[in-house]
Amino acid sequence: MNALEFKNKFKTGRVYGTAITSMAPMWPVIIEKAKLDFVFLDTEHIIVDKQPLSAMCNVYKSMGILPIVRIPSPLPDLATNVLDGGAMGLLAPYVETVDQVKNLVGAVKYRPLKGEKLKQILDDPASIDSKLKEYVDDRCKYNLLFINIESKPALDNLPELLDVPGLDGVIIGPHDLSCSLDVPEEYTNPVFENAVSQIIRECKKRDLGIGMHLSEGPEYQMKWGKEGLNIILHSSDAALFLKMLNHDMSKIKSTLNDKVENNDNQIII
Repeated sequence: MNALEFKNKFKTGRVYGTAITSMAPMWPVIIEKAKLDFVFLDTEHIIVDKQPLSAMCNVYKSMGILPIVRIPSPLPDLATNVLDGGAMGLLAPYVETVDQVKNLVGAVKYRPLKGEKLKQILDDPASIDSKLKEYVDDRCKYNLLFINIESKPALDNLPELLDVPGLDGVIIGPHDLSCSLDVPEEYTNPVFENAVSQIIRECKKRDLGIGMHLSEGPEYQMKWGKEGLNIILHSSDAALFLKMLNHDMSKIKSTLNDKVENNDNQIII
């Protein structure tokens, strides 16, 4: 699946994926067996060097699984770097201003333009020469841009952020968003739920992709999927492994009459 097919699929239905933290060489085969559409590779909270990240992107891409990479901060240079390494989707964290989105659009959708030329076109997209536009459109057609909405300032600026031409979608960061709204990890709190509903509603108006990265149980994905999520980003390899391992070990210990400890199943990335 290339980026255009991926975009068409979430516009007409849903796409499914998970976060991958392991660089183990057998892992892409496991993900392929899960029949996922994409993988989320996080370099904001997970330490991954450039070469292994590039290798992961290109392996998943060769298998028809679209790699989306989250960069450490919403900087254009970081965006172009991971795209050069093989990423097909770019996710920028904690975006709050229109200028941040415009600069990211410049890095993802107008490569290789830079400097004053790029600034002029971002300020006035109609000013681009027709031949140059044809060139950059063709060169960048397989690049997707997503932003994390995960703060109250982002919510306050939401319509303006979403109206920037070139944005493909939004991934809600529930942990950071709930903290910014003063209801940390209270994912059933009406304050948090109203914010999520607002983001979904505004994205749907603009025919943008909308997802939320949840490491909790699948009931959250099912609930919000029914409310309009079209990018289902569920948990991570580490969180799912921990959850299942704790579940199985608790059953084993209980059967053998050994002490069962109350383990924390949650990993936040």
